Amino acid sequence: MSVNFDFTKLTSIIYPPLCLTCKCKISSKEQGICLECDHKLPRTNFQNSKENKFSERFWGRIPVHTASAMYYFNGNESVKKMIHGLKYQGKTDIGERIGRIFGKRLRKNSNFDGVDMILPVPLHWTRQRERGYNQSDCFAKGLSESMGRNWHRDYLKRNKNTTSQTKKSISERIENVSNIFEVVDPKLLQGKHILLVDDVVTTGATLEACAEAILKIPGTTVSMATIAIAV
Repeated sequence: MSVNFDFTKLTSIIYPPLCLTCKCKISSKEQGICLECDHKLPRTNFQNSKENKFSERFWGRIPVHTASAMYYFNGNESVKKMIHGLKYQGKTDIGERIGRIFGKRLRKNSNFDGVDMILPVPLHWTRQRERGYNQSDCFAKGLSESMGRNWHRDYLKRNKNTTSQTKKSISERIENVSNIFEVVDPKLLQGKHILLVDDVVTTGATLEACAEAILKIPGTTVSMATIAIAV
């Protein structure tokens, strides 16, 4: 008689998943953060207003149809730990989970009704090879599932592996990412409303550079969504 072992269940018993923030045991359905910690996260609710601290960041720079972030980033250790786990610890399920939750909220809001497709901000191929994945892809996948819109990881290309934006001024950030993005096949985006997504928006320089490449194509509209916003 043969016996089949479920090694996934066995592993979860020996090494139970822990909440990224409070380190308590969680179920697989909670995906990275327990329900209590999730309830305490600082949500922005930007999707309820077309003019908010996210969209205002691009006034006088580029035309953005609407923009929203799920959480505030600054001063909240739980959000920082989630982003760090997603970007550097291979916890891709966190990005997908947040995308699914956020996508349900965006789907209920008329500002995002016209979105045709979801495009994640791309990493340079060398950085993606080092990390093994693009964290924005994970977020885009989750949004796609709950919004009912296709997402495409190969429609945008980053042509230059730029240095980190972390310690740069606003002007230095803009210069650092200027003209580094390219639309692979412009015909695929003609006349489309694009939801451009990334993990965190700070100055908005990267999203702006990416949007500029898209908006060169006739008839395109750009909206934006991120997991978090630094304010």
